[in-house]
Amino acid sequence: MNAGHVLAVALLVCGCAALLLSALALTVLPTPYTRLHALAPATSLGVPLICLALALDAGGGRQAVKVLVIGALTAVSGPALTIVIGRVMARQGEEPAPGGGEPPA
Repeated sequence: MNAGHVLAVALLVCGCAALLLSALALTVLPTPYTRLHALAPATSLGVPLICLALALDAGGGRQAVKVLVIGALTAVSGPALTIVIGRVMARQGEEPAPGGGEPPA
Protein backbone atom coordinates (compact mmCIF):
# COMPACT_ATOMS: atom_id res chain seq x y z
CA MET A 1 0.00 0.00 0.00
CA ASN A 2 1.64 3.21 -1.16
CA ALA A 3 1.04 6.81 -0.14
CA GLY A 4 -1.12 7.55 -3.19
CA HIS A 5 -3.51 4.75 -2.30
CA VAL A 6 -3.75 5.92 1.31
CA LEU A 7 -4.48 9.48 0.15
CA ALA A 8 -7.14 8.18 -2.26
CA VAL A 9 -8.85 6.25 0.55
CA ALA A 10 -8.75 9.34 2.81
CA LEU A 11 -10.30 11.51 0.08
CA LEU A 12 -12.94 8.85 -0.57
CA VAL A 13 -13.88 8.69 3.11
CA CYS A 14 -14.13 12.49 3.34
CA GLY A 15 -16.28 12.67 0.20
CA CYS A 16 -18.61 9.91 1.43
CA ALA A 17 -18.89 11.63 4.81
CA ALA A 18 -19.92 14.90 3.14
CA LEU A 19 -22.57 13.07 1.08
CA LEU A 20 -23.92 11.21 4.11
CA LEU A 21 -24.10 14.36 6.21
CA SER A 22 -25.96 16.16 3.43
CA ALA A 23 -28.42 13.29 3.14
CA LEU A 24 -28.95 13.28 6.91
CA ALA A 25 -29.53 17.04 6.87
CA LEU A 26 -32.22 16.60 4.20
CA THR A 27 -34.18 14.35 6.52
CA VAL A 28 -33.85 16.64 9.54
CA LEU A 29 -34.22 20.19 8.24
CA PRO A 30 -37.76 21.60 8.25
CA THR A 31 -38.14 24.04 5.33
CA PRO A 32 -37.40 23.72 1.62
CA TYR A 33 -34.87 26.55 1.72
CA THR A 34 -32.85 24.96 4.51
CA ARG A 35 -32.97 21.63 2.67
CA LEU A 36 -31.68 23.41 -0.41
CA HIS A 37 -28.73 24.69 1.61
CA ALA A 38 -28.04 21.16 2.83
CA LEU A 39 -27.39 20.03 -0.75
CA ALA A 40 -24.50 22.44 -1.25
CA PRO A 41 -21.82 20.31 0.47
CA ALA A 42 -22.85 17.28 -1.56
CA THR A 43 -22.36 18.96 -4.93
CA SER A 44 -19.47 21.27 -4.14
CA LEU A 45 -17.46 19.03 -1.80
CA GLY A 46 -18.65 15.43 -1.68
CA VAL A 47 -18.73 14.45 -5.36
CA PRO A 48 -15.52 16.33 -6.31
CA LEU A 49 -13.63 14.65 -3.44
CA ILE A 50 -14.83 11.23 -4.56
CA CYS A 51 -13.88 12.00 -8.16
CA LEU A 52 -10.44 13.19 -7.04
CA ALA A 53 -9.95 9.97 -5.07
CA LEU A 54 -10.96 7.85 -8.08
CA ALA A 55 -8.65 9.81 -10.40
CA LEU A 56 -5.76 9.48 -7.96
CA ASP A 57 -6.32 5.74 -7.67
CA ALA A 58 -6.61 5.34 -11.46
CA GLY A 59 -3.23 6.94 -12.02
CA GLY A 60 -2.38 9.07 -15.02
CA GLY A 61 -4.26 8.71 -18.25
CA ARG A 62 -7.57 9.22 -19.96
CA GLN A 63 -9.62 7.55 -17.22
CA ALA A 64 -8.31 9.96 -14.58
CA VAL A 65 -9.00 12.96 -16.82
CA LYS A 66 -12.57 11.80 -17.47
CA VAL A 67 -13.27 11.41 -13.76
CA LEU A 68 -11.75 14.82 -12.99
CA VAL A 69 -13.91 16.45 -15.67
CA ILE A 70 -17.01 14.87 -14.12
CA GLY A 71 -16.00 16.20 -10.69
CA ALA A 72 -15.33 19.67 -12.05
CA LEU A 73 -18.65 19.81 -13.90
CA THR A 74 -20.48 18.74 -10.76
CA ALA A 75 -18.68 21.34 -8.65
CA VAL A 76 -19.50 24.11 -11.12
CA SER A 77 -23.07 23.13 -11.91
CA GLY A 78 -24.17 22.44 -8.32
CA PRO A 79 -24.30 26.06 -7.15
CA ALA A 80 -25.91 27.18 -10.42
CA LEU A 81 -28.65 24.58 -10.06
CA THR A 82 -29.19 25.62 -6.44
CA ILE A 83 -29.75 29.22 -7.54
CA VAL A 84 -32.19 28.13 -10.24
CA ILE A 85 -34.18 25.95 -7.83
CA GLY A 86 -34.30 28.78 -5.27
CA ARG A 87 -35.58 31.23 -7.86
CA VAL A 88 -38.27 28.81 -9.00
CA MET A 89 -39.39 28.33 -5.40
CA ALA A 90 -39.52 32.10 -4.92
CA ARG A 91 -41.57 32.57 -8.10
CA GLN A 92 -44.03 29.90 -7.01
CA GLY A 93 -44.63 31.80 -3.79
CA GLU A 94 -42.67 29.60 -1.40
CA GLU A 95 -41.74 32.01 1.35
CA PRO A 96 -38.81 31.30 3.65
CA ALA A 97 -39.88 30.86 7.25
CA PRO A 98 -39.04 33.84 9.47
CA GLY A 99 -36.12 33.13 11.72
CA GLY A 100 -35.15 29.97 9.84
CA GLY A 101 -38.28 27.98 10.59
CA GLU A 102 -39.20 25.61 13.34
CA PRO A 103 -36.46 23.55 14.96
CA PRO A 104 -36.60 19.88 14.03
CA ALA A 105 -38.68 17.69 16.32
